[in-house]
Amino acid sequence: MKLLIHTQYFPPEVGAPQNRLYELALRLQKLGVEVTVLTAMPNYPNMEIHKEYKGKKYIFENMDGLEVHRSSIYVSKSKSIVKRLLNYFSFVWSSYWIGKSKLGQNFDFILCESPPLFLGISSYLLAKNKKAKFIFNVSDLWPESAEKLGLVTNKFFLQLATYLEEYLYKKSTLITGQTQGIVENISTRFPKKDVYWLPNGVDLAYFKTDTIEENIWREENGFRKEDKLFLYAGIIGHAQGLETLINAAESLKSKTDLKIVLVGAGPCLKDLKELAQLKKLSNVIFLEMVSKKEMPTILKSVDAAIIPLKKLDLFKGAIPSKIFETLAMEVPILLGVEGEAKQLFIEDAKAGLFFEPENALELSEQIEKILSDPSKMIEMGRNGRIYVMNNFNRDTLAKEFYNKLSFIR
Repeated sequence: MKLLIHTQYFPPEVGAPQNRLYELALRLQKLGVEVTVLTAMPNYPNMEIHKEYKGKKYIFENMDGLEVHRSSIYVSKSKSIVKRLLNYFSFVWSSYWIGKSKLGQNFDFILCESPPLFLGISSYLLAKNKKAKFIFNVSDLWPESAEKLGLVTNKFFLQLATYLEEYLYKKSTLITGQTQGIVENISTRFPKKDVYWLPNGVDLAYFKTDTIEENIWREENGFRKEDKLFLYAGIIGHAQGLETLINAAESLKSKTDLKIVLVGAGPCLKDLKELAQLKKLSNVIFLEMVSKKEMPTILKSVDAAIIPLKKLDLFKGAIPSKIFETLAMEVPILLGVEGEAKQLFIEDAKAGLFFEPENALELSEQIEKILSDPSKMIEMGRNGRIYVMNNFNRDTLAKEFYNKLSFIR
């Protein structure tokens, strides 16, 4: 079986789709699938081409046995819609021609990662060129999410994007959705299509607590052993509503041993830093984005993790990827995400406490509540590990997906 994964995002970039696709590719490869990756020059999230890739139009790499082909992409730090479209379409164009010219063999399947939605254009054309079945993997319902987040407001453009979305669904042999909410949405709109739940998961052999010394990261970053650390780690963007953490920290600043630590980078980082400075908060700490290999040590060193999103109906079907690794490390969560994530990880797993999205007062109250019962925190952490082990083991998920592909091949 030959599979081409077509994605704008891939390691060495750090992020949810990067890790998810890389881990899936490695496991499918172990199951006997010949996996090839067609991706962009790494640049996310800082929108700067990594130093060793600058000025390159095409690069071939071997990453742990995976054949990885990279094509050029236009990047800009500008937030304008024109610049974002140039970013997307430059890779749509370059990856199609690199795929057509450098990937000579035919494939059984081409899996396209969306968003960006527009990448489906070149993926579908490549599927026809390579005589492959087209799989459209939806990790975010675009353009719906872009509209509701206010990132795109032009009605004509949104309508065109909706037409493209529906066209790609219709042309897919298989549609995969990252959450049950996404699967339900697409299945309701296209009841005749084969829609498959392909969730994120965790490498339980990598994220485990028994091989890490607990206080190394605390000491390196100037934290005391007695400090209570609440972590947000990931993209600091528009969807997360991280102002909620800053406002909660303001109401908790009398608790001198409590620190809210934000690890990451993204378009909202500058504004958040300015807000924390304006409020003169010494209990909010910003640290630079780290690689995946550092995350087990960081998670081992904190007391709990805060996982928020904005209060939008759109996010009731969202499952932030950081949940899986956090729970695998037996770290309890404070979850500010309604809907599917709340049902799975708070109500079913009993792995943390819930606060209403964008409600800073309720977040601060839940922080105080979780700190008041240390034995309960330990219990919730253990519950989380057991739950992801039973339901979101990457090895199991990859095997089930392999079986699905074998059936429709």
